[in-house]
Amino acid sequence: MDTPRLGFFIFIVITATASSASLKTTESQCMDLNTDSFRLFEGEAFRFVPHELGNNVPDDEVTWYKNNSQINITTDENQNVHYHGGALFFLNLCSENSGLYIARQEEPSGRCYNYFLQVDVFKRSNPMEKKFLYGSIEDSAVAKQIPCPDPVHNTCTSLAGTFSWSTQPPLPELQTFTSPEDRQKADLWIKTDTDAHNGIYTCTCTWKHNNKEYKSTASREVKHQEIEVHVPVEIISPTNKEQLADEGAGMKLNCSVYCGINVKSHCKSTWEVNGVSVQERDGYRQTSKVNLESPSQTTISTATLVIDRVSAEDFKTEFKCIGVGLSTNNFTIITLKRRESIIPLVSGGVCVLLFGVFAAMLVKCFAIDLALFFRRCIPLSSYKKDMRMYDAYVVYQMQSMDKDTEDALCQFISKILPSVLEEKCGYRLFIHGRDDIPGEDRLELVEDCMKQSKRLMVILTPGSGSELENADGPPASPQTSVIGGFDWQLGLHHALVQREMSVILIQLGDTGPKGYTHLPAGLQHLIQKSAPIRWPEGSRGATAWNSRFWKRVRYLMPATPAKKCLQSGII
Repeated sequence: MDTPRLGFFIFIVITATASSASLKTTESQCMDLNTDSFRLFEGEAFRFVPHELGNNVPDDEVTWYKNNSQINITTDENQNVHYHGGALFFLNLCSENSGLYIARQEEPSGRCYNYFLQVDVFKRSNPMEKKFLYGSIEDSAVAKQIPCPDPVHNTCTSLAGTFSWSTQPPLPELQTFTSPEDRQKADLWIKTDTDAHNGIYTCTCTWKHNNKEYKSTASREVKHQEIEVHVPVEIISPTNKEQLADEGAGMKLNCSVYCGINVKSHCKSTWEVNGVSVQERDGYRQTSKVNLESPSQTTISTATLVIDRVSAEDFKTEFKCIGVGLSTNNFTIITLKRRESIIPLVSGGVCVLLFGVFAAMLVKCFAIDLALFFRRCIPLSSYKKDMRMYDAYVVYQMQSMDKDTEDALCQFISKILPSVLEEKCGYRLFIHGRDDIPGEDRLELVEDCMKQSKRLMVILTPGSGSELENADGPPASPQTSVIGGFDWQLGLHHALVQREMSVILIQLGDTGPKGYTHLPAGLQHLIQKSAPIRWPEGSRGATAWNSRFWKRVRYLMPATPAKKCLQSGII
């Protein structure tokens, strides 16, 4: 084979392969719709139009073929089986016509759909089997309407055919059911329905195609029933939304519904577990029964759900009791709840009590820490504005003390107190002896600075106040005022009488053999209300600003230092 022929052969093979792949891709892209099934009789005619396809579809858009074969059904109307305008015709059914018929519709827009028809052809049996019937009509109405089944009704309406009815067993008075002018109507009316009218009612349509006459039939069963009174479905039980249960034990749940009087076919009760029917779940069983209570004929359907073993998962599950009637349904949802015992209640109460005691102990132990923490979280604007210049006025006594006590007091007043409260915590202190202005009137200075202070900080030492035992007697001399007597008296006056400032008591060293009995009565009253904070001299970390001692002092100091208040006031 020469080169040109070889190239041409390869081109043909590639083109055929591509075409085949394109065809398979097109087929695979077609949307498959539902399958319609019909049981038909030999010798009859049948016309089928897919519901979604509709009538009067161009023949070039639809292709019918049988049993997945590539042999197309013809559009030749003279053939026994052909199609036209989307409708598939069987003019004279025979057993060879049984099979699956597929219609492929390819719209100009490129969309593709597959329609399926399953046809089974049988010889007519007598009496007619139920599988060939289009349902049954069972009610107690005096006048009964029997509609012609859709396949025959649609064919007769589309092809302008004629309706007729027959019964099995035959009823001679059937001709009296309809008048001649009603022969074109599809529905049959029975004016007075009794048990004598029970049987198979066949609707026959006589229609013409290519000037030939054909017949199509469809049948329904009619059963007369006693009068039934249907009411909206009512749930009788369960009435509670929660059912008590014991984990590990079995239990039963009853779903009872009331449907009406003498209801025999349209009354059903059932259970669903988390939206799934009981038959599809393991560990559950269901039984149902319908009771007609005598003599009232009240109809109650009861479904009993049996749980073999209640598990932990069942307490998280929804159990739905469903009642279905003729035209209404109803449901209620219940859940399982563990049956409580006294042991968990007692245990819970003990735990709550212990937690409360523990929380109270924590609050008591860390109350100061919590207060100091929240001070930083609360904005400055939330505090009442206090524009006084000093956070604390510090008073102390330096008489009647030995050399060691005097040195300790000087060390605390001049170094430790300012370094912690002023330098590290930002407070502003007035310490007499340190902040006095030389040459200024002492009494006037003390009174003015005392009024400008938010707290009175009293430093107690062994022997402090011994010179003030007669503070309620004659006024102190100028000599006594210089060493702090006037400061003490004025501070106590502001704290106890005018109540303009709070007092912070700090104890340096031991109280001595007399305790606090040598102090003035007013100061002793303050000590009884709030014990002095003892300075832990020599202890490790005593000078740290976050030590226990300084936390207690800071807790009693103003929440916002005077410097910040003054700056906020200026702004």
